[in-house]
Amino acid sequence: SHFWTSVVIDAIHDEDGEMIGFAKITRDITERRKNELQLMKAKELAEKRSAEMDTLSRFLDSVIANIPASVIVQDVSSHKILLANQQAERLFAATKMVGRFASECLRPEVADYISLQMNQALAMDEVRTSEMQVHTAQGLRTLRSRTVLSQDTDSHSDYALFVAEDVTDELAANAKIHHMAHHDALTGLPNRTLFQQRLKDALGRSNGPEGSGKITGTLCLDLDDFKDVNDALGHAFGDKLLRALSDRLRAELRERDTLARLGGDEFAVILPELDTQEAAELAAQRMIQAVRPPFLIDGHSCTVGVSVGIALSPDDHVKPEQLMGYADMALYEAKRNGRNRFERFRQELDEIARQRRNLEADLRTALHFGQLKMHYQPIVSRDGQDISGYEALIRWIHPIKGIIAPMDFIPMAEETGLIHEVGTRALNLACQEAVGWGTEQSVSVNLSPIQFKNPGLIAIVELALADSGLAPERLELEITESVLLGDSDENVSTLRALKALGVAISLDDFGTGYSSLGYLRSFPF
Repeated sequence: SHFWTSVVIDAIHDEDGEMIGFAKITRDITERRKNELQLMKAKELAEKRSAEMDTLSRFLDSVIANIPASVIVQDVSSHKILLANQQAERLFAATKMVGRFASECLRPEVADYISLQMNQALAMDEVRTSEMQVHTAQGLRTLRSRTVLSQDTDSHSDYALFVAEDVTDELAANAKIHHMAHHDALTGLPNRTLFQQRLKDALGRSNGPEGSGKITGTLCLDLDDFKDVNDALGHAFGDKLLRALSDRLRAELRERDTLARLGGDEFAVILPELDTQEAAELAAQRMIQAVRPPFLIDGHSCTVGVSVGIALSPDDHVKPEQLMGYADMALYEAKRNGRNRFERFRQELDEIARQRRNLEADLRTALHFGQLKMHYQPIVSRDGQDISGYEALIRWIHPIKGIIAPMDFIPMAEETGLIHEVGTRALNLACQEAVGWGTEQSVSVNLSPIQFKNPGLIAIVELALADSGLAPERLELEITESVLLGDSDENVSTLRALKALGVAISLDDFGTGYSSLGYLRSFPF
């Protein structure tokens, strides 16, 4: 259908100033235009047709009374107010306005405001639109107004129609929506969208043609072992911890700095206009120290650490996306080197990350093309005379690099989640090959702690036994001590379910992580 519109079109420029498109805002003003035309037409008809004056006056009064806006009609030559609806009187004067001058019944600032709109409409000889804050009888309000000039050819009189909408609440609602779109609901901090915009702005100021020559620091932060807090004390406690942590971090930063929550327990910081690289490191160290003291929440004392990765512009890069990627690489390095510390980005980290990405892609290919093979290490009796079974050891036969040992790809598989597919492949191959030995010797397969958290682990073992036809008593599953150091009740329950299948369970490298014989008593290995 057709409708009347008010259209505003603004050009959009990229960071280099080149125009790349337009943003168009279209507003449906059909009703507003209709109302304004009705008012003017009704007024003209009332003056031309005295016989219909009463009916038209009642109609005009009804229309004006029901318009959710302030309406004032003023004689251009005498400046007297000829018409003012109740909305206008409530907003501007709290008294009768018709037949009086604006200066007589309105506060000076309101009278000046209305006169300004009228005079500018006269000077422009067209519809005058405006949006500004005005001190009204109801306080400081934001008014969006339109002033229309009309001429009566019979009486040679000019009239100015002033219509003002109070858009204070509308703008506040829009501002709230805008804030919600750019801020984290839990902490009130800027979210990823606003962070990226502020980082782009900061880099533009420091690295642009008229840049300050200062350093811009980008920091990626991640809590250490936050998942354990959530699992132990619940997500509601975790949310309170994140809010308290946000307050501590914010207190260590300058007013011009930006602290954002990117999601979960991931935070990021922009440090604009730094004089030295060391200033970014000092800020990171302050935040690490601020997080270190215990948090007292709901009667619980909780201690967490934070790891920080630092990238600097222009030293490391001048593009925001690349800078964030470098800070994230440095964060990963901080976690790899012991956590609760910071690391600066170094170019070799980029090469290491590239190698890891290539290794991950190669491993996915290896899984697809069956490049993972099993080697077997004999398990012998004490006297060394008998072989009771074999431990299955997975090897990756790379078509170019040759044999790749587990220590070179298993950690990456655990980080990327590929360990579940690798572990399932190893279990299936070991069971299938053991069936072909023609003996009753056992086959022992290692389970990664991450594999052990897979809720489908029992079904995976059952399927491997069923598909291969291997007797359950010939399969031995090796777990590490860290499995029992996690959620012990749930893990022991999983161990008992595996034991119920008829397979054997062994504890590998006991004592290297936490030497407690109590764990041996919790399950019959």
